[in-house]
Amino acid sequence: MRPRALIVDDEAPAREELRYLLEEVGQVQVVGEATNGEEALLLLRSLDYDLVLLDVRMPGGSGLDVAAALQEHPHRPKVIFTTAYPDHAVEAFDLSAADYLVKPFDADRLRRALDRALTGGAERAEAGERAPEARAGVSEVEPLVRIPVQKDGRTVLVDGASIVYAAADRGYTSLKLADERLLVSFSLNELERRLRGHFFRTHRAYLVNLDHVREMVPDFRGALVLVMNDRQRSRVEVSRRHARELRRRFGM
Repeated sequence: MRPRALIVDDEAPAREELRYLLEEVGQVQVVGEATNGEEALLLLRSLDYDLVLLDVRMPGGSGLDVAAALQEHPHRPKVIFTTAYPDHAVEAFDLSAADYLVKPFDADRLRRALDRALTGGAERAEAGERAPEARAGVSEVEPLVRIPVQKDGRTVLVDGASIVYAAADRGYTSLKLADERLLVSFSLNELERRLRGHFFRTHRAYLVNLDHVREMVPDFRGALVLVMNDRQRSRVEVSRRHARELRRRFGM
């Protein structure tokens, strides 16, 4: 039996288009539609759905309000946001959304979102996906999260494991990946809360993924400089205040 899906959107053409795409993809069966947040919660109380496809801006409670209410639902369905507004992605992922689709999107993009929502969690559990164990003395931690980034009019989900380091500079925060740098709307403090585990605050301006440290170079002041394993072999400062704890994390 295919997973049961609920479509929530206040515009009839949008519901029809989404139902058409879901039928084309064929991974779920649509067994309900709601035109606003109030109707959606009423349906969700009367039937256990596996997936909810939520618009954001609607009368009778926004999609974000519905997703927040689902946090306490005994049979919490997966949530995919389908919206014309890209500016709520951060709030959506804070509510554990499986994906955030900005209209218009096609069947292939919807299929990827459904794969992530319906099989991603099971695959991760089966594979035991966690941050890599105790490399250089770093203990096992919780899985890393994905960070939503606006890029070329799209919301791109950046896997925490691919982030080499994050840096704050002149009012901006950037994510340094292996061969590119992306600006994000999060402060460094917010990223530190989201990127737990192998990430370490080396300095007030840097948050480093310890899995990407290539070398540790001491300086004459008792501080450290980290050489990272990105293409540019970036160098990241470690303040004296944090150097001792970092050495401990690496078992030194």
